Amino acid sequence: MNKEEIHKYITGIVRNKNQYLLRINSVQNHVHILLSLKPDIALSDLVRDIKLNSFRFINYRGWIKGRFNWQEGFGAFSYSHSQLDRVIRYIDRQEEHHRKQMFKDEYCSLLEKFHVNFDTKYLFDWMDQPKPIKQYRS
Repeated sequence: MNKEEIHKYITGIVRNKNQYLLRINSVQNHVHILLSLKPDIALSDLVRDIKLNSFRFINYRGWIKGRFNWQEGFGAFSYSHSQLDRVIRYIDRQEEHHRKQMFKDEYCSLLEKFHVNFDTKYLFDWMDQPKPIKQYRS
């Protein structure tokens, strides 16, 4: 898949919904999106639109064998303005970060950090340690 093209496409979806995307980055099995969400849209509606439209885009492009699907559900965490630089650095360093920590461990640690009670059996179907997405030019 072309990571840069997918990021641009998702950015367009967010902008078309009149929201402001601050940063986006992804690895093989998930994407991080930092945005400023206006009160005129529910986060779940925006995520639905991102998933639906990017799902169609990826499948139309035929970048993967078979049919691409996003996993059901998503996680969302809020941060104060004073933490934006730190969160942006974290998102920018996803490839490096996931060479050391698997997505499942990252996600569960975020839930714990935000004091969210959870049972791992109700979370995502976890994939193995992701490998960085290669850039392909079409």
